[in-house]
Amino acid sequence: MSEPASSTASHQNYRRSLGTISLTAVGLGSIIGSGWLFGAERAAKLAGPASILAWVIGAAVALTIALTYSELGSMFPKAGGMVRYGQYSHGSLAGYLAAWANWIAIVSVIPGEATASVQYMSSWHYGWAKALYDGKELSVSGVALASVLLLVYFALNWFAITLFAKTNTAITVFKVVVPTLTAGALLFAHFDTSHFTDHGGFAPNGWSAVFTAVATSGIVWAFNGFQSPLNLAGEARNPGKSLPKAVISSILIALVIYIALQVAFLGAVPDDGLANGWGGLGYTSPLADLAMAWGLNWLAMLLYADAFVSPSGTGMIYAATTSRMIHGVQENGHLPKIFGKVDAKTGIPRPALVLNLVVAFLFLAVFRGWGSLAEIVSVATVISYITGPVAVMALRRLAPDLPRPVKLKAMPVIAPIAMVFGSLVLYWAKWPLTGKVILLMAAGLPIWAWYELRKPFAELKPHLKAGAWMVAYLFVMAGISWAGSADFGGHGYLPEGWDLLIVAAIGLAFYYWGVASSWANPSLAAVRRELEVEAAAEAAGATGDAEPSRV
Repeated sequence: MSEPASSTASHQNYRRSLGTISLTAVGLGSIIGSGWLFGAERAAKLAGPASILAWVIGAAVALTIALTYSELGSMFPKAGGMVRYGQYSHGSLAGYLAAWANWIAIVSVIPGEATASVQYMSSWHYGWAKALYDGKELSVSGVALASVLLLVYFALNWFAITLFAKTNTAITVFKVVVPTLTAGALLFAHFDTSHFTDHGGFAPNGWSAVFTAVATSGIVWAFNGFQSPLNLAGEARNPGKSLPKAVISSILIALVIYIALQVAFLGAVPDDGLANGWGGLGYTSPLADLAMAWGLNWLAMLLYADAFVSPSGTGMIYAATTSRMIHGVQENGHLPKIFGKVDAKTGIPRPALVLNLVVAFLFLAVFRGWGSLAEIVSVATVISYITGPVAVMALRRLAPDLPRPVKLKAMPVIAPIAMVFGSLVLYWAKWPLTGKVILLMAAGLPIWAWYELRKPFAELKPHLKAGAWMVAYLFVMAGISWAGSADFGGHGYLPEGWDLLIVAAIGLAFYYWGVASSWANPSLAAVRRELEVEAAAEAAGATGDAEPSRV
């Protein structure tokens, strides 16, 4: 289907004011949110000292997938880019499923960040604070306070992208300094090397636990922040150069910080905290509790303050990026036109902001704990990942002539590896969680049906044919998860070890099916025309970028 005629006009209302530093701050600010406050404990609880490797694996997965999206983002520097690429390569069905998975994964982070702030506050030594969280979920008063934080996130996005950029860059500096200071202070205060060999050894629960930690402990949740610069591509001054730099730099900088925090956490846990092994950890405010245990009261106070700053910074970023995603979904033709409106004075898609605020409130009401939200977000994120590797190579086949400011020579190798990584992480999340989230993906299909099934079948048929691979992929992965080894929550029909090889083979098979099933659909034709108009305008004297970068 073609995009609305107002597409170009609405995009002209965005302000191209974000440079490489601002976009890197957006990416880093998204990655270092609530994940650093809780991720180290949750990963250690699952994998023990081997949780260090879980962060490395998570970064490797994110980096390979991010590289595919960097090429796409530089090709199509449009707001909400992450929800568009599948539409360009495969039409409405695959495009909608990819957009729905992406949007669910990102919009649910926003209440997760608010929940994290309130959950950390509950360890304050005040009766009203302790009443905010019962150890599993927020109380009514906790939900009310988290709701106020949601309003703050969206209010900061309501006025102008320049205000957002200045606020976010300042917050990101704080978010980098405090985790680095925390890791250093804990390492200096107490570091017990025996923790890395005792209490069950380096990998007390086996390597399957390390893989599950990647999928469900908040690691995927954290590194998913690389998407944020891509979703703000419509506001980048020089997207061809700045997007890949911002995406890759934010992942690598965050990896160093997260490894330092994980090592510091593992060495700083008091011996009595490990009386029941790593699986017995049960901190409400993990890093702050350790700081208090070793007399670092100043650090605990700083962490309590940062429990508002770090999640709030991420929540603010995701409020911005999800509004651009809604704009992209509307231009794909699957939401009312009002959600494609961008305020001409401020460059803000305000109706989309309002919709996301309502949805964030719904998620907050249903999922009241950081852990439960982290699991849902992580699996939905992985499902959204699979379209990038397929779309980037599909578009090389369909539109080799389109300008690619970033073009990786190794992409024919990187893309299938990224698909395998995404499939493995989805499997590692364990049954029945995988099944629940795949069902959540299916729950969005009635919206697609409302807009698409009214069309003549002859018009709809190529969209169905091109999107069949993605529908089949979700069902097959749900079945594999159900039948998989007991290590990953399955029923044991697949032997340990062989299950990973089978998942990798399935990922490759669907990758090649997906690339082969792409087609030159109306959305690709529409964006091609739009790019040609923009190129003509630049050639006529409009401000444009200099030489494209080549990686």
